[in-house]
Amino acid sequence: MKPVHFAGSSKEDLREFPEDARETAGHQLFKVQQGKEPDDWKPMPSVGPGVNEIRVWEESGTYRVLYVAKFEEAVYVLHVFEKRSQKTSKGDIQLAKGRYADLLKWRKEQDL
Repeated sequence: MKPVHFAGSSKEDLREFPEDARETAGHQLFKVQQGKEPDDWKPMPSVGPGVNEIRVWEESGTYRVLYVAKFEEAVYVLHVFEKRSQKTSKGDIQLAKGRYADLLKWRKEQDL
């Protein structure tokens, strides 16, 4: 099973989700760690190749977890947020893109 690594504030942001959304997101990330697909997801090529979005729909709101699992060593959570409109905001896309770029740079430095 792959470990999960959180970029930036994503772990703290996930902890801020209401309990129902946090539990659902955690369960879906566990499935990804096991090499399985989450129940509700979509690819996010606008962030980067291999980036996917877990979609969490709860009574408390709509939540998203952007992650990349294509690397052998780990699942990387790039960004976690509450979605407040139909379309993912440019700010959320840009933040995830920046963290993805940082991840690629770090992996290159580590010779992974």
